[in-house]
Amino acid sequence: MSYDYFYGQSGELFSYYRIPKALFQDSRFQPLSTDAKTLYGILLDRMSLSARNGWLDKAGRVFIIYTVQEVQDSLGCADKKATKLLRELEEYGLIERKRRGLGKPDLIYVKNFSSESSKTPYLNRDNDDSGTVQNTLQDPAKLRCNKTERNNTEVSDTDPIYSDENDWMSKRAQLEEYFSQSLEVDLLLRLCPDDEDTIYQIVDLLVDTCATNRKTLRIAGDDKPAEVVRSRFMNLNADHIRFVLKCLAENSSPIRNMKQYLLASLYNAPTTMQLFYQNQTNHDLAMRR
Repeated sequence: MSYDYFYGQSGELFSYYRIPKALFQDSRFQPLSTDAKTLYGILLDRMSLSARNGWLDKAGRVFIIYTVQEVQDSLGCADKKATKLLRELEEYGLIERKRRGLGKPDLIYVKNFSSESSKTPYLNRDNDDSGTVQNTLQDPAKLRCNKTERNNTEVSDTDPIYSDENDWMSKRAQLEEYFSQSLEVDLLLRLCPDDEDTIYQIVDLLVDTCATNRKTLRIAGDDKPAEVVRSRFMNLNADHIRFVLKCLAENSSPIRNMKQYLLASLYNAPTTMQLFYQNQTNHDLAMRR
């Protein structure tokens, strides 16, 4: 595949994970694996979204939810390695995890390694004999929300916002947070300000579709297994959404059912986008000759 060059400030159009240089330059973190450093940058990125959404515990500390499965998806690794990387970050004091139990995903606290408290010697939480920390790994074959470890935090399991009766994060809220992050909605809104309403409609449509309990979903006139559709939608990114917006803007035919049009466009985006841009590149190259 042939890619074009960057011209001027075109590189600024993309979003990036920010990995602190200190993780590579500070002697304290030299033994930390490159994959673990990359994961820390990904968790930092997620934390900024949690902060904007007001995800704070009663002590005012920001927390995130990032399951082992999401680590696997982000880094393209197996369950065993994803678990190892989370443990590695924990051993270096870069994250803390709070196991809530009852099938609920862990809360993860991304630690500020530049603060004074992080300059204390790192403890391997498996060998900590203080009696305040205990790690228990569950069977990796179990559901993604159970692939967690225990650590000590000041959040109480009896706090009303974490109680069974008032679970603070519903299935829909989890999906909204997931798509806000995976689709880089903030970036899309900056790049496509005229499409703000459409972007929010797309996010709502994705959330509604993935939250459904139906076994099949109608896409482009065909009934497809809901799990297949859900998997396809949860692998979409900002580039796919920009492609759908582009197709929508260039479509001159009347759209009778906008919901079905968007569902079909979103479902087919991963396969059609590459072919579209490859054809466009071939056309541009041919015109330059």
